[in-house]
Amino acid sequence: MKLETKQLSEKPDLSAPDESDVRLLLSLGGGSMAHFELSPRMTSKAVMHRTVEEIWYCVDGAGEMWRKSGEDESVVSVSVGTCLTISVGTHFQFRSQDQGLAAVAITMPPWPGEDEAEFVEGPW
Repeated sequence: MKLETKQLSEKPDLSAPDESDVRLLLSLGGGSMAHFELSPRMTSKAVMHRTVEEIWYCVDGAGEMWRKSGEDESVVSVSVGTCLTISVGTHFQFRSQDQGLAAVAITMPPWPGEDEAEFVEGPW
């Protein structure tokens, strides 16, 4: 197995379906990792993932995350140090405050492509 190392790129590699900026990190067979960023006072599009689950860890800024899974629904404040989960089929949307919002996320299994995210009705 090849040992890999990567630095976070200065510019985004792509825009996620929810319209956040994405900087791709590394991946293995069981999962992939990426850095997501929303500019100040921006709201993502509400989506759900068809086959992957994620763990997010906020590394900069602050904002809110809405999640809905079945009857369980909540909005939580997120800031540096906040960690949260998004299980398969969970509807979610996030928004940043004045300083923007950045998180690192692990996707399991690795992100399969553009058709993974489905747009849903969100609160914002």
